[in-house]
Amino acid sequence: MKIVGKPVSHESACEHVTGRALYTDDLLGRFANLLHAWPVQAPHAHAKILSLQTEAALEVPGVLHVLTAADVPGANHVGPVRHDEPLFPDEVMYHGQAVAWVVAESEEAARLGAEQVEVVYHPLPAVLTLEEAISQQSFLNEPLRVRRGEPEQALLEAPHKLKGRLEIGPQEHFYLETQATLAYLDEYGQVMLQCSTQHPTETQAIVAEVLGLPRHRVTVQCLRMGGGFGGKETQANPWAAVAALAAWKTGRPVRVRLNRTQDMTLTGKRHPFLGKFSVGFDDEGKIRGLKLELYSDGGWSLDLSEAVLLRALLHCDNAYHIPHMEVVGRVCKTHKTSQTAFRGFGGPQGMVVIEEVMDRVARTLGLAPEVVRERNLYREGDTTPYLQPVKDAERLERIWYELKTSSEYALRRSLVAEFNAAHPHKKRGIALTPVKFGISFNAIPYNQAGALVLVYQDGSVLVNHGGTEMGQGVHTKIRQIAAQSLGVPLEGVRIAPTRTDKVPNTSATAASTGADLNGAAVRNACETIRARLAEVAAQRFGVNAQDLAFEGGRVYPLGAPENALPFAEIVKTAYSQRVQLWSDGFYRTPGLHFDRAKGQGRPFHYFAYGAAVSEVEVDGFTGQYRLRRVDLLHDVGDSLSPVVDLGQVEGGFFQGMGWLTMEELLWDAEGRLATRGASTYKLPSLAELPEVFNVRFLQRAAEPGVVFGSKAVGEPPLMLAISVREALKDAIAAFGTGGVVELASPATMEAVYWAIERVRSRALVSGD
Repeated sequence: MKIVGKPVSHESACEHVTGRALYTDDLLGRFANLLHAWPVQAPHAHAKILSLQTEAALEVPGVLHVLTAADVPGANHVGPVRHDEPLFPDEVMYHGQAVAWVVAESEEAARLGAEQVEVVYHPLPAVLTLEEAISQQSFLNEPLRVRRGEPEQALLEAPHKLKGRLEIGPQEHFYLETQATLAYLDEYGQVMLQCSTQHPTETQAIVAEVLGLPRHRVTVQCLRMGGGFGGKETQANPWAAVAALAAWKTGRPVRVRLNRTQDMTLTGKRHPFLGKFSVGFDDEGKIRGLKLELYSDGGWSLDLSEAVLLRALLHCDNAYHIPHMEVVGRVCKTHKTSQTAFRGFGGPQGMVVIEEVMDRVARTLGLAPEVVRERNLYREGDTTPYLQPVKDAERLERIWYELKTSSEYALRRSLVAEFNAAHPHKKRGIALTPVKFGISFNAIPYNQAGALVLVYQDGSVLVNHGGTEMGQGVHTKIRQIAAQSLGVPLEGVRIAPTRTDKVPNTSATAASTGADLNGAAVRNACETIRARLAEVAAQRFGVNAQDLAFEGGRVYPLGAPENALPFAEIVKTAYSQRVQLWSDGFYRTPGLHFDRAKGQGRPFHYFAYGAAVSEVEVDGFTGQYRLRRVDLLHDVGDSLSPVVDLGQVEGGFFQGMGWLTMEELLWDAEGRLATRGASTYKLPSLAELPEVFNVRFLQRAAEPGVVFGSKAVGEPPLMLAISVREALKDAIAAFGTGGVVELASPATMEAVYWAIERVRSRALVSGD
């Protein structure tokens, strides 16, 4: 009976739709004498703290304590990579930074107490933009570099050359559940945390350091998250540390939950990027050489910004073979929130830049952009600029040509041209873009996972693993993997909440590796248990252990299902023979290596491929546009759970579309975030759904060396949305008479309008 690959619903689907699913903040009722913490937020982007007085706050009814640096028994820092993030700062580094926390009997009392904390600041100059940071040489890292060939010589000899730049805006995670932690001390004095975190092990480590405790004194549990998207990979840690410190100080349970405004002003975003490029190409549009500078806005501290930038460098080729190329990257330091992981982790920014280059090359030559893209695609035998072979490049070609056919691309391109010729004030655009996305953590030690699988005497199975569930379906997939591996029904397997005292030293659920790593570890544990049970069953049946089938909760000799015994009966027999019925499991991704100094190696286990066709219609008077049709063809290998993967592809595409077309974060001249809620920050909604939305998975696509032939699917679909931006440029170009289209990112309606005005003005100047 096949369970892996079966289109089952999400394991918590009923709980989600009925409201029975519990999240961190739903557990409040379990804690008597619960306290609440509220931040004292600074009104400056950059300032020295001269004094901080708490006496007035302590007079507010219900206020018990005001947490400051003096209360920290361990290390006053929460930086995940570099110790550059004080939990309680003496220098304000971004507008709204928390300088103290008020702990009170109620949230309202804590809020009122925070208003009474008296802080004297000395304002300091602030760096608020990428351009300011570059001009002032304000950086958080030394340059990162990837180079192949002789790009300077290739540019010199190329028949055509272009220079350009592109600014790419940030994005707010806007997970439905904001950052939340409940902390308490158990009867043994152990610090326990219920936390909405993608990385329980790192949360455990940070809390232990702040409290000056060994890690075995801190346990972190993540029941589930109401979304994460990377925003809870490192940035759940400070709020967990505050809650734990308050619980340690008062001896009572403490809740920290950010409201939406706090969450948006206190947490990091997707990194804004600036790309500057010089490209050389021939008459056919083949890229001869490329030199690229990438600058990211890391905010006030390093966080994961260097790793994000490295992934951008490793993806700025996207799906294209560029024989001579150099890309150099720097992380800029500004007085903003510390920007952090976000679905795609720098890969999307790098890929948007190369797609911008491809479009400009095509329009300079008067060629259709899809023609130039196709001519530059990777082929079998090619290697990336960092010298990793592009294994299975034929999949990329197969996806490209299959999608061109299934989407009727040639016909629709001609229909778009006919429409545009007949409509002077409305234009349509269409674009076909590819995706090649590397799967693995670039930090090599993170490419490991552990599991603990328990089989009870009644045959029921409990699975513990290190992945966290944030709605993406990792628990659903791992439940299927365990059921398939043990040969039991799906309902016979339960997934336990993720806890650091069950599976230690786990990696973040990130980089699209949650099912790959943890699924392989669970399968390893299940296979160990199954092998033990097979020896027991072989004695019962009088056959070799290799000649047994475990299927549907039954065990029988191959070819003789009529002689089957219940799985539970074999388990009971094993127990009576003192055979171990539980096992740990472990997995490490093989073959990974990368020399950061040389910018060379094999940083990815494999590549996920895909392609998208998007068609839009744009109003020339207002810049308003609508998405008419989308066709996606994506490579998920042999899908572990097709319904889950379909949701990931659809959701990833729309999140990417939101980033590139409508989600605009704005700061004022004082460094204050102006878009602090859904009323000012526009998110995709049902109104943005296209009239036609076709999603297909690549067939005959099993990936060897990955659990059950599957492929990661969390991040790669987000980059399919680049096709929407490229389709908008195609429509904008139709208002003019040719040439490069400069379109801001995000491509809001205003940005589209001004891009149209630019191409119209160019046409007037040329006299066409």
